[in-house]
Amino acid sequence: MSFIDEVKIYVKGGDGGRGCVSFRREKYIPRGGPDGGDGGDGGDVIITADRNLHTLIDLRYQQHYRADRGGHGEGSNKHGKDGEDCSIRVPVGTIIKDTDTELILEDLNEDGKSLIVAKGGRGGRGNTRFKSSTNRAPRKAQKGLPGEEKWLYLELKLLADISIIGFPNAGKSTLISKISAAKPKISDYPFTTLTPNLGVVRVGEYKSFVVADIPGLIEGAHKGKGLGIRFLKHIERTKVLLHLIDMSAGEGRDPINDFKIINEELLQFSPKLASKPQMVVGNKVDIPEARERFDKFKSKFRDMDIKIFSISAVTGEGIDKLINNISEELFSNELKEKMKPQDFTRITQDRD
Repeated sequence: MSFIDEVKIYVKGGDGGRGCVSFRREKYIPRGGPDGGDGGDGGDVIITADRNLHTLIDLRYQQHYRADRGGHGEGSNKHGKDGEDCSIRVPVGTIIKDTDTELILEDLNEDGKSLIVAKGGRGGRGNTRFKSSTNRAPRKAQKGLPGEEKWLYLELKLLADISIIGFPNAGKSTLISKISAAKPKISDYPFTTLTPNLGVVRVGEYKSFVVADIPGLIEGAHKGKGLGIRFLKHIERTKVLLHLIDMSAGEGRDPINDFKIINEELLQFSPKLASKPQMVVGNKVDIPEARERFDKFKSKFRDMDIKIFSISAVTGEGIDKLINNISEELFSNELKEKMKPQDFTRITQDRD
């Protein structure tokens, strides 16, 4: 299924039904009086978060949503039936914005959380409602009110405990495929992953956490280069960033420089995002030169209180240790104290 994280939709509440003008007509009961019933209320359009959904793709192909109108009133004081609501289900983490005002109407960040985005119109009153001591035979009834209508902008921001970030080809997709049931596309060229992937990692019998594989960031991502802004927004809700670094120095890359570039992009996009706790992971250490490069890389952090791991996403080396440490941090009540944000600008290129 394609991953769609931005859509624009039109919603309209159902119109209210008409009130009825009617008079009681029965044998032997002259001047029976008014008996016109009220119209039914129109249905509402309701958007609800559903944890079983992970994309807005269905809303891309159906953009117009209308609730049913209310039934019209009838004689014998029969009220019209209320219109059926229109229910729209979206992934948890969907933000609803009014396109005219650009205001955020709701952040559906919990399963089952919902919002009425277009109220149905109220049904009109029948002529029975207008009877009085001075007007015993009213010939007046109301039309139903129209339902609300508007255009909405829906934006999905993934909810994940861990977001794997790093340059293209760092091994993010391979890692998430090893630790979860996610099956991302994996190939040996940049930008294989063009959409985020979500996976659930099981730890023991009762614990689990959600991890997101964020498509590769590059220099200039905060300005939108390489679809960077669309990718960066998915990291905003994450508890911890897992920064994956390619230690093989493929294409002449330098691990320290890559690390600094990604953190600079986080800072330029959002200081709050840059301050999130990070776990740094050197990948591809199954290659001898990469292991030596990792040891040198790790030495740059020797004065900093930050956890650094080495793994091989291909062979599985070091992955169990990494998962156990992630679990300990996530399920600890002292997460923020244990994993304080670091000033990564202190890392220099020339430090031994």
